[in-house]
Amino acid sequence: MEKISQACAANHELNDGKDAINNVSVCGYDSLHQLLAQNLKPQIFQEVSRLLLGLNCGKPLQTISLAEPVKSLSLKHDFDLQAFCFHADKESVREPRIVRVGLIQNSIALPTTAPFSNQKRAIFEKVKPIIEAAGASGVNILCLQEAWMMPFAFCTREKGWCEFAEPVDGESTRFLQDLALRFNMVIVSSILERDVNHGETLWNTAVVIGNNGNIIGKHRKNHIPRVGDFNESTYYMEGNTGHPVFETAFGKIAINICYGRHHPLNWLAFGLNGAEIVFNPSATVGELSEPMWPIEARNAAIANSYFVGSINRVGTEIFPNPFTSGDGRPQHTDFGHFYGSSHFSAPDASCTPSLSRFRDGLLISDMDLNLCRQLKDKWGFRMTARYELYAEMLARYLKPEFEPQVISDPLLNKKAS
Repeated sequence: MEKISQACAANHELNDGKDAINNVSVCGYDSLHQLLAQNLKPQIFQEVSRLLLGLNCGKPLQTISLAEPVKSLSLKHDFDLQAFCFHADKESVREPRIVRVGLIQNSIALPTTAPFSNQKRAIFEKVKPIIEAAGASGVNILCLQEAWMMPFAFCTREKGWCEFAEPVDGESTRFLQDLALRFNMVIVSSILERDVNHGETLWNTAVVIGNNGNIIGKHRKNHIPRVGDFNESTYYMEGNTGHPVFETAFGKIAINICYGRHHPLNWLAFGLNGAEIVFNPSATVGELSEPMWPIEARNAAIANSYFVGSINRVGTEIFPNPFTSGDGRPQHTDFGHFYGSSHFSAPDASCTPSLSRFRDGLLISDMDLNLCRQLKDKWGFRMTARYELYAEMLARYLKPEFEPQVISDPLLNKKAS
């Protein structure tokens, strides 16, 4: 610990004049994993990694070596690039079902004061080489962060930002359709949707684009936060698409958008519908949720026997007009730092290190989807769950006359004689 403290102090000195980075880094490092790797002895780091990241099929998670052109794109466009492999045990009957999956985290490209069309185009230009790196790496399924095509303005409560909204088949989707077809890649795109068939209603929507460039379908965010600055119901309300699972050429996927990760039954419903990979495209800041970030998705992967890809945007987005959320804090022009840290979690409780806390990034993982059934067989959660009891309880809870099932000690309020 003393050595790590010294390393933090040394990095702060080394980066003197780079306060912006130091304020959002982990003692000058991209991530906690990088800090530990560079400051612990190898044998100690190995044991710490085992405790923090778990073991995949009894072994540390393996890294994947990517092609030099992909690494060159990472260096040229300055984005974090990491790749790992989740194995499954060899089976006698089934062949391995290995899928390569990618997550992209990014900051916005222009100030929020720039014309909206320029902001959107600049984000397209910024994200395109990262998508191309994913395509060149052979990624089969790629997921972008929540509302990737705009600043995360939903908590300013200013209606002008609604101009970023677009139909499911709008500009952002068309941009990604070409890339999906070019790279034979399924792409999950989270947008602000304008539902032109229903009175121009707005939704927070994930569009699933097939590897043939077609639109497979959409899912609308089920749970809308009302927490501090993140009071998003000014723009859209709870979704109406249920818990769809999309059967793609590379596996069955679902999307649990942002705040839905705080609701265990939301995760459960995607699992009951047969999801093998659930993506959680998000936009969340350190002060609000960072201690929860490494835990919730990993718990969901374990409890529901599927893989989870967690994506969070990066950067501090400054808005032209100050706002407040009525919580006693002074007015401010940003939500705080979006801390990135995107990662994958597996059903066997193993997980990848996180991407950078402050840089754009691409995280790639090979995953053998056979691991999902193997963990279902091992733990038997589906067989040992008591859904009939839960259903009965929920049905009673929804009635106005519901009373909690509490059995009180009859002597609780009796005075001592």
